[in-house]
Amino acid sequence: MNDEIRKNLIDVLQSAEEIQSFVQGMDFKAYQDSHVTQRAVERDFEIIGEALNRIKYIDDELLTGISDYHRIIGFRNILIHGYDVVDEAIVWQAVTKHLPILITEINEILNT
Repeated sequence: MNDEIRKNLIDVLQSAEEIQSFVQGMDFKAYQDSHVTQRAVERDFEIIGEALNRIKYIDDELLTGISDYHRIIGFRNILIHGYDVVDEAIVWQAVTKHLPILITEINEILNT
């Protein structure tokens, strides 16, 4: 794995871990009520999607170890270009259901 890919994977991992720390102890209602947390989470999802997109252009085969990487990249595009129609419930579902899987997969790739 080259340095550029490693850097992007670390960016994904750091952003994912930041998201988890931002929402620690929150339920969906608390998340909905905290616009600052929403913006922070959305920004880190943008970073995650961009980093995976950069990896795609370097070594798209590496991304086969990441579940639904194409959906993560698409989610980034929605957050950036459809900022005015972001559904907090979808973001919350990504945080609670998909982010732990992504963290596990990134750690596995980095530790091989």
